[in-house]
Amino acid sequence: MFADRAKIIIRSGKGGNGHVSFRRELYVANGGPDGGDGGKGGDLIFEVDEGLNTLYDFRHKRKFAAGDGEEGGKRRCHGKDGKDVVLKVPEGTVIKEVKTGKVVADMSGDNRRQIVLKGGKGGLGNQHFATATMQVPKYAQPGQPAMEMEVTLELKVIADVGLIGFPNVGKSTLLSRVTNADPKIANYHFTTLNPNLGVVDLKGGKGFVMADIPGLIEGASEGVGLGHEFLRHIERTKLMIHVVDAAGTEGRDPVEDIYKINAELEAYNPEIAKRPQVIAANKTDLIYPEDENPVERLRAEFGPKGIKVFPISGVSGKGIHELLYYVGEELQKIGTETVVFEQEYFPEDELIYEELPYTIEKEDDMYVVEGPKIEKMLGYTNLDSEKGFAFFQRFLKDAGILDGLEAAGIQEGDTVRMYGLQFDYYK
Repeated sequence: MFADRAKIIIRSGKGGNGHVSFRRELYVANGGPDGGDGGKGGDLIFEVDEGLNTLYDFRHKRKFAAGDGEEGGKRRCHGKDGKDVVLKVPEGTVIKEVKTGKVVADMSGDNRRQIVLKGGKGGLGNQHFATATMQVPKYAQPGQPAMEMEVTLELKVIADVGLIGFPNVGKSTLLSRVTNADPKIANYHFTTLNPNLGVVDLKGGKGFVMADIPGLIEGASEGVGLGHEFLRHIERTKLMIHVVDAAGTEGRDPVEDIYKINAELEAYNPEIAKRPQVIAANKTDLIYPEDENPVERLRAEFGPKGIKVFPISGVSGKGIHELLYYVGEELQKIGTETVVFEQEYFPEDELIYEELPYTIEKEDDMYVVEGPKIEKMLGYTNLDSEKGFAFFQRFLKDAGILDGLEAAGIQEGDTVRMYGLQFDYYK
């Protein structure tokens, strides 16, 4: 089964906590701090696999998580880093954040491998926090938390030219004649349920990739039928060949069909509707001389709009050569670089994190709070001024220290000591 869309939950690894320990050696009464750093959490990585062409592997498993970093150890031992997780996807996969719909990554063009969620940094061990005034730090830094998000994976085929039109107008027949593709062809609607790609080779000119986009119907832009699934694959194309049944073998009006399909493109994405189009008036071998010439009618209607009309026959091959060379020349004017969607969502911006290491210990009737940031703050904050003291109170609240004191059981009127500062606690 062709799968071009999936919704999954991805998570990077948490950083390991720093360790608190002290040297314990014979004849060394008071060894210094030797707690090691925590390991880094694993990254969540997406990588293009040339051998894949669907997202089927993501249909049965929805959660993917990298490994967590290990806690640091004694004797300055560094914790082991968490294992990375690499998710293989086909080229052309666009990764979007579910809530906002913004692009996180586009695995196309030169982007073959991207770290989407970075693992958390490991916390520093207590060996890093020894100072002249605090030679026995009993705290270490926690590891950074993991990042988790729900994303949609959308496969948007990478083709220079898209064949569009109503079902059963001959798109698959045309593709099979001009490329190495082998699409399923039959005389009933929606024979093509997934995009078929083929390479068009032009003598003396540069080739291009052509995709048979499954047949569109009215209401496709609103999701009727398989509308959104089909329209998604047009987004990268630089030029579209609008195939119509010029002979009207099923009683359809080719002029009316073109307006209907273009209205669906406009409703889905106005920018796509503005891209260059060429009309391939197919099945001309079935037009009888006594009938009104539908090709001239198409030219009269769309020629003034700058859209060229080429009469062709997918069965006999008549007119196809002229159509392809015109398309090849137009592509050279447009440029052949793959359309790549810019990143709009940056997961690291959502992570606001700086957890400060500190300890709260009760000694007799006093709560002793210690930590490197607290010591530093006291060094440059003027607590004699009202503004300075308010700034320090806000720091204690934002850092979670006041909540920590509450959790430790502090009561109003109890004494708090922070290095050289001592004060009574009141809410």
